[in-house]
Amino acid sequence: MSKKASHIRLYVADDLLTQRTIILGREQAHYLVSVMRLAVGATVLLFNGRDGEWLARLVKADRKSAQLMVEGQTRPQSLDPALPGLTLLFAPVKRTKTDLIVEKATELGVARLMPVITGRTNTERVKMERFLSITAEAAEQCERLSTPVIDPPTGLDAALKAWPDDRPLYFCDEARTAPLLLSVLWFRSSQSGDGLGSCGLLIGPEGGFTVAEREAICAHRATCSVSLGARILRAETAAISALSLIASAYELVRTDLQ
Repeated sequence: MSKKASHIRLYVADDLLTQRTIILGREQAHYLVSVMRLAVGATVLLFNGRDGEWLARLVKADRKSAQLMVEGQTRPQSLDPALPGLTLLFAPVKRTKTDLIVEKATELGVARLMPVITGRTNTERVKMERFLSITAEAAEQCERLSTPVIDPPTGLDAALKAWPDDRPLYFCDEARTAPLLLSVLWFRSSQSGDGLGSCGLLIGPEGGFTVAEREAICAHRATCSVSLGARILRAETAAISALSLIASAYELVRTDLQ
């Protein structure tokens, strides 16, 4: 079943199949009816991270509730443009900046978000419900068919201990003596016959990692220290810049392998 580019997309928790009735909560109903001014008969696109993307028709609408009837699949889950092997490990910063990291990481295809608490982390408070809302809205906007898995906050030592030795962990090193991330990605993709594989990206807090933390990161067998260039970037800028490079590299390799 084809779709129109102008269709509104909604993330739902329900299983999706033909002729299934989906009852929206108050917030999503308000968005469709009061904000977007949709009337009965209008169509939207639904996804849940499991069943692909489906066309659904609005069959009941008021400001407090809405019902949709699922009509047919528009994309299978296998066509999800997300990057299943990419994990972002990041130290939470101030609220609006952390929200920005979570939003842009979702748009850039990250499969897993791992908040990491460090010695210089500005806040240890992570509101999971807020993260879930941000990732759902970002996935709706960027045409993903999934949302990232969000891990509970963990200490840096525990995160490093749990990280597999054979899975590259790109550490954005502020020392600026490491090779450029873009060069490392190009080299690794050229040496592998099956693409970049799974990897992680580690971004530090405002103020950077402590000397002891940096030593622990560099001592891990999976760590690959990289640079983002000659400038010192804010945490949120570093995350977006590095993820953009990795996502682009994944797309290039994926195209070459097709």
